[in-house]
Amino acid sequence: MAGGRRTSRQRAIVLDRTKLAEQDLILTLLSEDGSQLRVVAKGARKPGGRLASRSELFCEVDFLMARGRTLGIMTEATLIDAHGSLRGSLERVSAASAVAEIARLTCYEDVSDAYLYPICSRALRACEQAQDQAHLDLVVAAYTFKVLSHSGWRPELSSCIACGDEALSFFSPMAGGLLCASCAKDVEGVVELSSTEMAWMRALIVQRFDDLLAAPIDADVAALMLSLGHSWGAVHLDARLKAFEFLLSI
Repeated sequence: MAGGRRTSRQRAIVLDRTKLAEQDLILTLLSEDGSQLRVVAKGARKPGGRLASRSELFCEVDFLMARGRTLGIMTEATLIDAHGSLRGSLERVSAASAVAEIARLTCYEDVSDAYLYPICSRALRACEQAQDQAHLDLVVAAYTFKVLSHSGWRPELSSCIACGDEALSFFSPMAGGLLCASCAKDVEGVVELSSTEMAWMRALIVQRFDDLLAAPIDADVAALMLSLGHSWGAVHLDARLKAFEFLLSI
């Protein structure tokens, strides 16, 4: 913390929780400046503890952090948005968990990025607003493609990534985007897409969540977009996305 201060005020989203001792938690947070924080929430597992309700997954909190030997210590917290509409719904919690998983893997300690906090907050709110499973799938897929595109892993969707041909019919996460039929025959694991499905892929990156939530979409197309988002994230983040896998299974 700059200037040797022992405490600092932070605003953050809770992305992950790990048990510590009998009553504490280690929280992984996405801070307002886009960096990742790991802090100890003392007594957060104690029923009725003052930090318990402020340490739940997906909560946005304003908190005071004291400097510890290795991790920060959350000393007090104010709840900004609990995203309470997610609770009690397996589908919404699963979607929000996939968002939090991608957020955790795309933010880093001591690396600020002003884009990350607001889009994560908006994606969680979109998970609350989605009217059905198809739109939940669409929200998670859009968040994944938007954040990874911002981070440098934007798929090539305008022409064949191998030869530049504009007659496109296949998608490959390993190749990095869309392929023409000729180039796709030499690539393993390609997925054949219709022109409508390719248009949806482009929309996931460029359209706002408000527009995606209002757009009519077939459930099978939305499920495909979710599957492609998972493949894209797993390949380019080089990680197993367990929360995403669970969402795909329900």
